[in-house]
Amino acid sequence: MSTPTDTAVLVADQAAVSPRRPGAGAALGAALLGFFVITLDALVVNVALPSIRGSLGGGITGLQWVIDGYTLMFAALLLSAGSLTDRLGARRTFGAGLALFLAASAVCGSAPDLGMLVGARLVQGAGAAVIVPSSLALIREAFPDAGRRAKAISIWALGGSVGSAAGPVAGGFLSQVDWRLIFFVNLPVGLIALLLLLRAQGSPRSAKAPFDWAGQLSAVVAMGALTFAVIEAGSAGFGDPKVLGSFLLALGAAAVFVGAQARGRHPMVGTALLRDRTMVLSSAIGFALNVGFYGMIFLLSLYLQQAKGMSSLATGLAFVPMTLLTASVSPTAAWFAARFGARMPVITGQVAMAAGLVLLALVPATAPTWLLVAAMIPVGAGGSLAVPALTSLLLDHVAPGRAGTATGVLNTSRQIGGALAIAVFGALIAEPGHLSDGLETSLLIAAAAVVCTTAATFLLRPVARV
Repeated sequence: MSTPTDTAVLVADQAAVSPRRPGAGAALGAALLGFFVITLDALVVNVALPSIRGSLGGGITGLQWVIDGYTLMFAALLLSAGSLTDRLGARRTFGAGLALFLAASAVCGSAPDLGMLVGARLVQGAGAAVIVPSSLALIREAFPDAGRRAKAISIWALGGSVGSAAGPVAGGFLSQVDWRLIFFVNLPVGLIALLLLLRAQGSPRSAKAPFDWAGQLSAVVAMGALTFAVIEAGSAGFGDPKVLGSFLLALGAAAVFVGAQARGRHPMVGTALLRDRTMVLSSAIGFALNVGFYGMIFLLSLYLQQAKGMSSLATGLAFVPMTLLTASVSPTAAWFAARFGARMPVITGQVAMAAGLVLLALVPATAPTWLLVAAMIPVGAGGSLAVPALTSLLLDHVAPGRAGTATGVLNTSRQIGGALAIAVFGALIAEPGHLSDGLETSLLIAAAAVVCTTAATFLLRPVARV
């Protein structure tokens, strides 16, 4: 009987002689479709929010939780999901995460009230958290050669780029019929991904170690309390006792997490990875990119319907040009990195996104809608160029056995960026009559964050593996 160690040695031997493993195409297809549906669901809800409110009720705070409930659990569980992937194997973990996500999608589409919808969105986010690091680890195993892996990651990222850019479009179309369809559409796509997964090679397990309960629980509490505080501050004010208490709870939980990683016997991340320069800078860049992209989608989905009087369908169509260009940019990231270096597409993508955010902020309220549509394009295209290059750079930097954990840290930072953007920007536009001013302020904040990480990207140089 083969042991996990024997399996790992066999995989290493295969990697040395072959640029790709048997079943690599099926593994990539499953990873792409899985990433597509979870990214689609992060943004497909935005345009459908007015329809959901009309059907289930709820104010701006309740609608924020429909979005942030998903993003919060996505971010909070990514670290553990990455560690779980390394321990249990990418193929097994990916299948479990996708099955959970599909089950929660069915509940979302059947939800009788807003509370049930938010609860199911939390479970959806948990499934999504498992899918992301396991999908990347699946690709890491299927394509041992760095060059082929970079191309595979670009294709994987294309699924996310199309999903995130198409989210508002799909939401606009489907909500014209019934907003519940935005969740049911996940089921056939997810089932195809599971069928492809059956054709992928099995994944090795790393040595088993006790679960880092202190690290996981403190991470969930820290991110949950911070998101709750920012969302509630929009309606109750920052001086409200429950808001202040939540901020203090988030700070205390964050301190417990850092302590658990520094002194714990089996930390899920460990201080070596948290102190690594490439890991830290990659996380900061991913955070800023999602602040810009998720924040823009959330703001403009509401602005076009409330200030411009557009229908959900017309709002979705307004995102089509960005969707088409975003889908065409992702596959070029690997070529761009090979020709100009790994950092260049990351820098170029951030510059494009920052420029687009500033343009959107400066567009006057009386300007035609096509001007807003044009300014969206560099935001989406910039993120689509930067994210796959950033992910590939990080995977090349870390040891294979740390791929799940490292991508878990990166994508945790990205999801925190998206969750906080929606929470903070939602608070800025929540007061009646402040939509235009809040929009401008929010977009400029997002642009400033991206400009800061663009400057930091020049320090991003892969060093010895950690």
